[in-house]
Amino acid sequence: MSATTVTPAALKGDTPISLRAHLRHTGALIRRNLLWIRQDPESMFDAILFPVIFTLLFVYVFGGSIGQSLGGGQDQYVQYVIPGLLAMMGMNMAQGVGTGFNTDFNSGVMDRFRSLPIGRGSVLFAKIAVELMRMMFATAVLLVVALLVGYDVHSWSGLLGAVGLSAVFGSALMWVFLTLGVVMKSAQSVQAMGFLVLMPLQFGSSIFAPTKSMPGWLQAFTDYNPLSALADCARGLMEGGAVARPLWVTLIWSVGLTAVMAPVAIHKFRTKS
Repeated sequence: MSATTVTPAALKGDTPISLRAHLRHTGALIRRNLLWIRQDPESMFDAILFPVIFTLLFVYVFGGSIGQSLGGGQDQYVQYVIPGLLAMMGMNMAQGVGTGFNTDFNSGVMDRFRSLPIGRGSVLFAKIAVELMRMMFATAVLLVVALLVGYDVHSWSGLLGAVGLSAVFGSALMWVFLTLGVVMKSAQSVQAMGFLVLMPLQFGSSIFAPTKSMPGWLQAFTDYNPLSALADCARGLMEGGAVARPLWVTLIWSVGLTAVMAPVAIHKFRTKS
């Protein structure tokens, strides 16, 4: 048998694959996904338009009234909402990885990958890596728009820390959406499920407005909402303030989601018929 022959065990993904091979496969799949984006630049519209639209919408529609409640005006609200939008970036990019993954399944691309003697996790890790790159691009767009609307960076090191923490939480959330991308029947179903889950998390948090004026039951929800912890930690890093508790809450959520959902996503990917 020649060295290039693919055995039935390899087709099922049962052949042991070394770490070096996993890394090589992941790198090749990252390149494949980047080339696909290059051929379909419209797939970057969400990464470009989302930070622009949300920043302008909340700053110029709600900035005056919410800014007054913060003891200032629109300028005060800019300083409040930008760290929140930064925390929100990973969550919105995570939804895209689920719909894209589902589309690849329905088009037959994933069936081809699963017929090759490559690590099953490599396909998923490559998806997350590329989505994190898209997230960094969207974050750069957000920061450019933020500076244009008057955001004052108080700590560049804190800004980098907030971006890194948002990427950690975003990558954990991507495992949830990769699982949805496998088990749901269509990309529209993944998008609808994401909307039902993410909308309450977004608006039932401290991303857009302080939680002090919310009803007691909603404040209790925001206390356990990981997006509130991420937004509060980002503000503490970027504007100055307490970061210990929201940092630990965010990290616990990130580690927990990854530990639970990563094995589930890989298993579902391996066994999907």
